[in-house]
Amino acid sequence: MKLLTVVMLFAPMALALHSGGLAPWRPLNDNNSVPSFGLGTWLGFSDKGRAEPKGHEVEDAVVWAIDAGYRHIDTAHIYNTETQVGRAIKKKIGDGTVKREDLFVTTKLWNDAHAREAVEPALRRSLQKLGLDYIDLYLIHWPVGTHANNTFDDVDYLDTWQAMTAVRDKGLTRSVGVSNFNQKQLERLAQASNVKPAMLQVELNLNLQQPALLAYCRAQGIQVTGYTPFGSLFPSKATPDAPPPRVDDPSLVAIAGKYNKTVPQIALRYLWELGVTPIPKSVTRSRVEQNIQIFDFELSAEERQKMASFDRGYRTIDVKWWRDSPHYPFEKN
Repeated sequence: MKLLTVVMLFAPMALALHSGGLAPWRPLNDNNSVPSFGLGTWLGFSDKGRAEPKGHEVEDAVVWAIDAGYRHIDTAHIYNTETQVGRAIKKKIGDGTVKREDLFVTTKLWNDAHAREAVEPALRRSLQKLGLDYIDLYLIHWPVGTHANNTFDDVDYLDTWQAMTAVRDKGLTRSVGVSNFNQKQLERLAQASNVKPAMLQVELNLNLQQPALLAYCRAQGIQVTGYTPFGSLFPSKATPDAPPPRVDDPSLVAIAGKYNKTVPQIALRYLWELGVTPIPKSVTRSRVEQNIQIFDFELSAEERQKMASFDRGYRTIDVKWWRDSPHYPFEKN
């Protein structure tokens, strides 16, 4: 019964729908609100390292997403997708599909701009690429500051956070938050600043459900965005040591069949019912359109219990090359 109790603790809070969007909006702790489902635009890793855009695939995906009812778009400086995201937003505002205020745009500060004097120029560069006057949410991408060569530096994220709140006060972003911080780091921020992060973005999927971190954020009024929401579901993405399940798991296939959904859709629904905002990435139109179709069914308590049982604390993104940094956020074993 413990797992069920944890799952039920995070029944999602929701606001009214906005301007044709499919996902309800949830309240942030700074009197703003966020759509509870979004499109991720990180292209992941290839055998040569971080995958880079090859054409206009991200622009197309954002256009398809907005047409399909997405109102939350997630990008970052390091993804090298801000320009394509901006072009797509301009296109959909231009054709009257949405207004700027209908959209929620997140981008992130990269690690080599953690110094206080570097934060505002970095955000202004992102705004220029996006073609926007403001963004809705600016996140510290990692608690680890780095030099340009990716080796970690000695900048304290508390100093970075002061600069983040300053750019919020200037109106360059409406909300500020953090990504890949652990609970102790969140607690340290809270002790040092009277501005609480509005959002924490972390990896969340069936293999990595982080119930204690979710409980802490819930208690503190911090919303949570989940990246890599499919984890190792797809065999082509799973490493040899990745725990189950895969997309063909019989128990998940049975749950999906009951609702006439796919296994990825029920995985996204499960995260959403935990109170998480999933941001699945795809540059395939049919999958972009399919991923957000999770608001016409509800998992049973037994089904949630089954899906909770897959939690193994297994990370697909662990950045072990920063493990010697004093601000490394993950387990070192």
